[in-house]
Amino acid sequence: MSDVQAIKDKIDVADLIGEYVQLKPSGVNKKGLCPFHHEKSPSFMVNSERQSWHCFGCAKGGDIFSFVQEIEGMEFVEALKYLANRAGIQLDNNFRSEINSSQKNRLKEINKEAARFFYNFLIKMPGAKPALDYLVKRGLKEETIDEWQIGFIPDQWDLLTQYLFKKGFSIDDLVASGLTIKCEDANVQTGRGFWDRFRGRIMFPIWDIHGEVVGFTGRILVEKPDSAKATPGKENFTPGKYINTPQTVIYDKSRVIFGLNKAKQEIKTKDLVVMVEGQMDVIACHQAGMKNVAASSGTALTEQQIKLLQRYSANLNLSFDADEAGQNAAKRGIDVALSMGMNVKVIKIPEGAGKDPDECLKKNSAIWFQAVNNAQAVMEWFLEKVLYGQDLSNPRLKQIVANKFLSQIVLIPYAVERDHWLKQLSERLGVEVSVLREDQEKIKTKIKIKAEVVGSNSEEKKVSILSPIASEETRLDILIENLVAGLLRYPKLYSELADKMPEAALFAWRYGGLYNELKKQYNGGNLEANKLRDLSILENQENIVDVLMLKGEWEFSVISELEVKKELENLCERIKEEWVRNRRHEMQTEIEKAEKAGDTFKVKSLLGEFEELNIK
Repeated sequence: MSDVQAIKDKIDVADLIGEYVQLKPSGVNKKGLCPFHHEKSPSFMVNSERQSWHCFGCAKGGDIFSFVQEIEGMEFVEALKYLANRAGIQLDNNFRSEINSSQKNRLKEINKEAARFFYNFLIKMPGAKPALDYLVKRGLKEETIDEWQIGFIPDQWDLLTQYLFKKGFSIDDLVASGLTIKCEDANVQTGRGFWDRFRGRIMFPIWDIHGEVVGFTGRILVEKPDSAKATPGKENFTPGKYINTPQTVIYDKSRVIFGLNKAKQEIKTKDLVVMVEGQMDVIACHQAGMKNVAASSGTALTEQQIKLLQRYSANLNLSFDADEAGQNAAKRGIDVALSMGMNVKVIKIPEGAGKDPDECLKKNSAIWFQAVNNAQAVMEWFLEKVLYGQDLSNPRLKQIVANKFLSQIVLIPYAVERDHWLKQLSERLGVEVSVLREDQEKIKTKIKIKAEVVGSNSEEKKVSILSPIASEETRLDILIENLVAGLLRYPKLYSELADKMPEAALFAWRYGGLYNELKKQYNGGNLEANKLRDLSILENQENIVDVLMLKGEWEFSVISELEVKKELENLCERIKEEWVRNRRHEMQTEIEKAEKAGDTFKVKSLLGEFEELNIK
């Protein structure tokens, strides 16, 4: 048995996908809303027995490997490593060498080793005592430091680089990881001219959702001229208090949420994400027993981050700095979350109780817990914000308030909610709802035009290898697929419909070989879908029989067998009509070409065939 098959046997596709999508039973399958496109009615189907999935809305589908590749943006070897670790499968030498050839996997190994180095230095080395004392003073317990693998690196130029280089990692990979900085006059052979990005800093590993270290945040221990940007013999300047791993092939800050790997189960259990700003806020909350907390690490929430959070909950309580900069950054994230259907609330720490969650927990943890529980609906918070201090007797100021709040309302994807907030604004401003709806439509139009302009200037999205080109699937293809899907679900109906089969169309279909095999099996007295499935395996492609069996269960599971028979009879007729229509069009083109070429024999033959089609 191959490693790939062994992994498939160990991991139920429905269990895996269920961690990303809320699946509900649907006959022998499970179904849910597709994570790859926006839809209101579920067309995403999963079958555990065949270990397959398919969306009938966007046409993506496959197995556990293709799902992980698609949803996580992984290459096959990355998905292989991740799923092998999950399944507890030891990969053979061929696969291991393939994994090691992947730069992404090499960089993850570098980060894993660097995290171990930072942690061991903090715990074991006398030179790290000031850092350890600082963390204890901040209220962190020994077990918390261990759980979060907090570490330290002293203020030396190339301590980590030399350590990792001696461990066998290439200097190019160390630079690519963001841990090592390369000087202009660097020499790869001697190793000179390379230094550590992080120096004299307390180190916080940043994990992806699967618990792989993808980057670091370094907090300066002693604030002085720089550790990260200083160069020998040059004037130094004050460093940032915090510096992060730069963008790498495995770290993109817009796609990573600090602490989500540790918080995700509790988020799912409580059906609530508590989002804070900094790493210390997250760690302090977890230490205090609130474990459904994660951080955007000081940046506005992005669409990719919201999608990550939506795997676990649609409810988001947000804490952010009360200053203007903090509110503006939070507002950008709130807009994204609202437009994606999240239920957003704002956590308000009482004045004097602390400037952030960490400080609030130190002063009185009960106040922080209460603030989270009493979080205010974001639209209420924003309405108060836009109304504060405004003279509503001034029509111009009233219009400005209306425009600001309407700009928030139009982001909400749900009509009932939009209507509620329109009425609230109407009451507060003393303006008719119908008047506000007029302005709302104008604002929607402006937003739409802006989005179209931005979209037209952006790069075209790459088409997934799992997505068939939409133009290749014709109306006739869809009708035939529905017919064959019904026959696979109810094979005994074939005998009742055999004389009605539109065979000319079925044999000309792009999967005509499949229909030919289906007919052979029927004539042999033994029509078995699994045999057809085994004959339809194509490397790196979905098995068409899997897709059609899922389609049959999706299309025909809620109607009786008698109704299915009537539907299949109707499909046979529609397929014949569509095929004849298409064939006539093709023949007209062929006749015109033959006439232009002066080929009278071919013209006569085609005209005869054309007349036969008219009789049909």
